[in-house]
Amino acid sequence: MIRVLVAEDQSAVRAGLVLILRSAPGIEVAGEAEDGVRAVELARRLRPDLVLMDVQMPRLDGVSATRQVVGEGLADVLVLTTFDLDEYVFGALRAGAAGFLLKNTEAKDLIEAVRTVARGEGIVAPAVTRRLIAEFAAQPAAREPSVDPALLQSLTRREREVLSCLGEGLSNADVAERLDMAEATVKTHVSRLLNKLGLRSRVQAAVLAQELGI
Repeated sequence: MIRVLVAEDQSAVRAGLVLILRSAPGIEVAGEAEDGVRAVELARRLRPDLVLMDVQMPRLDGVSATRQVVGEGLADVLVLTTFDLDEYVFGALRAGAAGFLLKNTEAKDLIEAVRTVARGEGIVAPAVTRRLIAEFAAQPAAREPSVDPALLQSLTRREREVLSCLGEGLSNADVAERLDMAEATVKTHVSRLLNKLGLRSRVQAAVLAQELGI
């Protein structure tokens, strides 16, 4: 069972998200938060698998809340936003979000996104995946996920290949097909390279690959 905390300040939108998630087999809504402060409090108390986080909320915005939730290792965060590329999206990814979806995402795509992140894969709105990674890497402020290039020497050849694939915005399934390995093996490689490079999410790894031209 995937336990999801829904953080959205607009009650009607929050109710709609909860309704969609509760209709999906294998997904449980663990709690609801009307602002960022409450989202962090509930994440600490309920320990959900994932927080579905709106970026614009009172008391504490979604980016700051994401930074706390991810920084404390409480849950993965999937950010909901109105616009596909704005400062909120970039801020959320720098804060360690697993990815983002647009608020007009279809119900079935929202459910699939939740399941994908729960499997350990980051996800962003499919239509802008590669553009997002490239533009984010080019942002002057997008330097937080960068690491000393020397750390790349700690990666195995396979891990470097996987990192390169992440830089192209490929999913675990896509990486597995390209490199001719099992998806479970890809997930292991991703986990190891994130740990070695001190990164919070595969999206940050994708940005790093772009920055370093891997």
